[in-house]
Amino acid sequence: MNSTTVNSFSELALATPVLKAITAIGYEQPSPIQAESIPLLLEGRDILGIAQTGTGKTAAFALPLLSKLDLKLLQPQVLVLAPTRELAIQVSEAFQRYANELKGFHVLPIYGGQDMRGQLRQLKRGVHVVVGTPGRIIDHLRRASLTLDKLQAVVLDEADEMLRMGFIDDVTWILEHTPEQKQVALFSATMPTPIRRVADRYLNQPQEVSIKSQTQTVERIEQHYWTVSGVNKLDALTRILEVEPFDGIIIFVRTKTATVELAEKLEARGYASAALNGDMSQALRERTVEHLKNGKIDIVVATDVAARGIDVSRISLVVNYDIPYDTEAYVHRIGRTGRAGRSGKAILFVAPREKRLLKSIEKATRQTISPMQLPSREQVNEHRIGQFIEEIDNIVESENLAFFNSLVEDYLQERSVSAQQLAAALAHMAQRGKPLFLPAEKPSQDKPSQEKQRRKTKQAHSEHHNSADPGHHESKQRDGKRPKKRNDTSSDVEMETFRLAVGKKHKATPADIVGAIANEAGIESGYIGRICLFDDYSTVELPAGMPKAIFNHLQSVYIRQQPLRIGRLKEAGGRHQAESGKPDTKFKHNHKKNSGKNRKMKSKQ
Repeated sequence: MNSTTVNSFSELALATPVLKAITAIGYEQPSPIQAESIPLLLEGRDILGIAQTGTGKTAAFALPLLSKLDLKLLQPQVLVLAPTRELAIQVSEAFQRYANELKGFHVLPIYGGQDMRGQLRQLKRGVHVVVGTPGRIIDHLRRASLTLDKLQAVVLDEADEMLRMGFIDDVTWILEHTPEQKQVALFSATMPTPIRRVADRYLNQPQEVSIKSQTQTVERIEQHYWTVSGVNKLDALTRILEVEPFDGIIIFVRTKTATVELAEKLEARGYASAALNGDMSQALRERTVEHLKNGKIDIVVATDVAARGIDVSRISLVVNYDIPYDTEAYVHRIGRTGRAGRSGKAILFVAPREKRLLKSIEKATRQTISPMQLPSREQVNEHRIGQFIEEIDNIVESENLAFFNSLVEDYLQERSVSAQQLAAALAHMAQRGKPLFLPAEKPSQDKPSQEKQRRKTKQAHSEHHNSADPGHHESKQRDGKRPKKRNDTSSDVEMETFRLAVGKKHKATPADIVGAIANEAGIESGYIGRICLFDDYSTVELPAGMPKAIFNHLQSVYIRQQPLRIGRLKEAGGRHQAESGKPDTKFKHNHKKNSGKNRKMKSKQ
């Protein structure tokens, strides 16, 4: 059915209670993916949906599957697999809204980090729809607490994201444990080969529904970047917030620690803000999102994973405080605004060394991101004055000022001051909490003094020298002490190991490797992890999800007249493990090695 011929949901043969519920919600005309998917799913067809987030795909599968439920059968009839807790909750809430007129309907979200006993109780009482992350679904299947004998349909939501997060084997395991006769709907923003293989194996003559909107979501979002230089990032952010009109905001940072630190600093500057990260309890995360929805807070500072699946209509601005290393992550980030046809704005902070990442993002989105000028002190001051005058106007128009008029008249009679002087004094008092003028410029905190920089360089040189000295390393271990680390900025970033074709015999040093990668790839040195030097090659840990353009560029970079020829260690066959020699140098560069913690995220889901 062509989407242009569908003017209302009443044309789609949905069950009457479902149609009544979405009419009450305010849904009018189906989106393209809804118009094409709903009739096919109502007919019992398998579908392969290719569509970006924000196109209305949740309703595209939830509405027809709800219309086909047998409410008298209190067993799971629909299973939805989602990559994250947040998306599982969002989809579950959507099912509940759409089933508002279906008496006795029960949906259960299942995800890691939630009390297992509560899930077991709900499953025992009976549910019609289960929405969950792969890891926790497998837990219940192995416990036999979740039975799929009466399953009618399986939905794989955001399949490419499940692939990226390493869940695709879990997904296939779950599909193997479902009834052979069932309906399958697979939705994905992209269609990489592993996802296509899953579709070929588990979908029965699927109808492909492709909504060519890979850049539509991006196109309707006004995008700008600011080059980080001169002004401290936090000061720059607050200047933007002063002048930029917004309703709700999501600010993205790389690490969980940074969410808390930045949210607290914004709170101290008068903004209603809160952190959102994976270390918070699920109840607190859900409450934070709810507060953003109802206006109790205006700003959420989040990591990529924690913000996945958030759909809050009042988000009008997304700020990438830390640029993502993965272009897919950028699209998902800015997709938190400009959803379902709404407009939005995204601002990206880019350090000079990160310009290559900016180019990769522009290439992936096929969009040019325009530079922006930071609001000047004069613009901020002018904006503050305008707000102050507007506030006075509102008070004059709406408040009962009889008592204060009398008080002012008494004061003027008793004092030898003019009405203008009194008004000026009261205005001065009123603006003490938030001065009308920005303070004078301070020396940039982003540019350390020459002496401070000299000390840091000397310290770094000393660390490199000591780390290359086996005797020094061993003595530290015998003492039970470890060298102090500098700021551990990347402790929450998932890392990947790469092999470089330079080593001891080329006289390469960790400093050479850090310098080459930082300068050529635009990766800050604080995000370059453990480096090991061997005779004729070396290994280095870098943030996972390196854009292809940067990876290809690093192939031609030279260190000590030797090409890097960088390759992922798993693709290189783990060759360094077969070598008989041990690494000469172990160098930890601003990175606490907790990638194992990140790898365990899969099981917690």
